[in-house]
Amino acid sequence: MMDAIAIDDIAERQRRFFRTGATRDLAFRRRQLQAMRDMLASREDDVIEAMRHDLGRPAFEAFSSEIAVVTLEIDVALKRLAGWARPRRVGTPWLIFPGKSRIVPEPYGTALIIGPWNYPLLLLLAPAISALAAGNCAVIKPSELAPATSALVAEMIGRTFDPEVLAVVEGGIEPTQALLRQDFDYLFYTGSTRVGKIVMAEAAKHLTPVTLELGGKNPCIVAADADLKTAGRRIVWGKFYNAGQTCIAPDYVLVERSVEKTLLDAIGEALSDFYGTDPVQSPDYARIVNEHHFDRLETFLERGRAVHGGQTSREQRYIAPTVLSGIGWDDPVMADEIFGPILPVIPFDDLDTEIAALQARPKPLALYAFTADKARADKILETLSSGGAAINDVFAQFINMELPFGGVGASGMGAYHGKVGFETFSHMRAVVRRSTRIDPSLKYPPYKMPLRLLKRLVPWMM
Repeated sequence: MMDAIAIDDIAERQRRFFRTGATRDLAFRRRQLQAMRDMLASREDDVIEAMRHDLGRPAFEAFSSEIAVVTLEIDVALKRLAGWARPRRVGTPWLIFPGKSRIVPEPYGTALIIGPWNYPLLLLLAPAISALAAGNCAVIKPSELAPATSALVAEMIGRTFDPEVLAVVEGGIEPTQALLRQDFDYLFYTGSTRVGKIVMAEAAKHLTPVTLELGGKNPCIVAADADLKTAGRRIVWGKFYNAGQTCIAPDYVLVERSVEKTLLDAIGEALSDFYGTDPVQSPDYARIVNEHHFDRLETFLERGRAVHGGQTSREQRYIAPTVLSGIGWDDPVMADEIFGPILPVIPFDDLDTEIAALQARPKPLALYAFTADKARADKILETLSSGGAAINDVFAQFINMELPFGGVGASGMGAYHGKVGFETFSHMRAVVRRSTRIDPSLKYPPYKMPLRLLKRLVPWMM
């Protein structure tokens, strides 16, 4: 574990290197991105094994949700970097004629990126790609709760990158606190809302701009007119992917009462199709990250009725894909983000009543709705705020690299992915270049223009 003195040294070395201007060169940035791509391609098996050790992740999930998405982020950045970084010409008012105005993306400088344990490669390296593409140096902090992946990332980055450009700091609370004391130029945190508040408070001491990618209780509304079989399959896939340890997973389902049983049957059929009759034997079902999180999740099974699942094994950190009925808003499982393989299904009679209840709750990171009625879908989207949303699907708003990914309110602030990620780690600098050939005296004292004439001219000049 790195001590505070070593962290101070890394931060200062990155500041000095950034001041050389080397990272402003697009060719330099492309080399860093290509190096990361090559690094991942050469260590795919090691990454998959680390995920298996930390989370019991099946190889398919480890590759598709971590390696493949990070690689896609790199490919998009390599392809479009020149366009993203190009200064953008904007209009110039007559008041400063003759002149030219541009918006120039420039890197902030040094960035600190703190990643979570649930997607310990993706949610650490994806923002790092945006930071490097924008021309920053970065220190990345993997989660100590995914130790195998943390150690692998530290080893891979250490072999591939100059620490003056990209460095890894491992460890728990003490290294994180030491990092937060540094005067970084940008701070990017992914994790819980509770810790996000602490991170933001520390950043405020240096007036450091922050992106917070947090979580929340993501509702999934199922109307009676939905394709219930498809809804069941897509909800099960999204909820139980990575054993429910996904910040954009459906947290609970609100289903129109008349089709509750039909939906529960469709969910049960999908569970059997995906994981068999005994999911503990399935090679495609992950495990809970540690005993602490297991114990927290197991308490949620004390209320309601397990329509499907309910079996647990602390020794294996296993909780079966579980669907609960008989749950109300006041039950403990509905208090905070579940972040595990437990899905409460709550029937409703009136959509307007449910919308009002959801409006009174914190804004979630994701919102899902299944309905064949476009007007109903539009109503849900227009009345309920969320970081992102998908109709008749889950996760789709994250998979599309053309869309920003981020939260709102308690679920976070700021966004990234693709061009938005580049802009997150870029200061959009306003630049004006003027000629000295013409210099009207009207704006200089003593002021000779009558005020009534100025009032008429200002709209035209601006």
